[in-house]
Amino acid sequence: MSARRAYVVGLTGGIAAGKTAVARRFEALGVPVHDADVAARVVVEPGSEGLAAIVETFGTGVLDDRGRVDRAAMRRRVFADATAKRQLENIIHPRVRTWLRDRALAETAPYCLLAIPLLAENIAHYCWLDRILLVDVPESVQLERLISRDGIDRALAERMLAQQASRAERLALADDIIDNSSSEAALDAHVEALHRRYLALASTL
Repeated sequence: MSARRAYVVGLTGGIAAGKTAVARRFEALGVPVHDADVAARVVVEPGSEGLAAIVETFGTGVLDDRGRVDRAAMRRRVFADATAKRQLENIIHPRVRTWLRDRALAETAPYCLLAIPLLAENIAHYCWLDRILLVDVPESVQLERLISRDGIDRALAERMLAQQASRAERLALADDIIDNSSSEAALDAHVEALHRRYLALASTL
């Protein structure tokens, strides 16, 4: 008889849709959340194979004075150069997927969330997820939040949104959808209802 595993929910949404706010609410309910953004930092820490591959591809000019990836400089580079973006993704994404799956397989809770911003763009690699939860807002809301959050100009924000999967593509993948364009109280209620649903689904494994 195989060991029982955790039910695995992929949490996704467009940039600035509010995935972090949703993830924090699940964490407050005791649900483990493993974040692809955290993984993306871990897999390129100094001394890692990931960082060595980045330096080999892009040179030492992408490092800061501590020998770490200069994320602001790298972001400007990849959003201006599609080839550089693909090269960076080919280094980071496979390592992030391995990191996430390892943690999901090791999880002892009834269920866990994997926060994956680019899930729609990489869905073929995540066929092992049990369910997909989308945090959704209109693109106009994304744009304004992104400008405010990151202190960037509208042109860069629009380019960043254009290089992600469309809202329609994300909606087509979702098993569950949280509309994050309304109040915090509504968000709390959505998360609590989904928590109950996921515990029930996990009990059937």
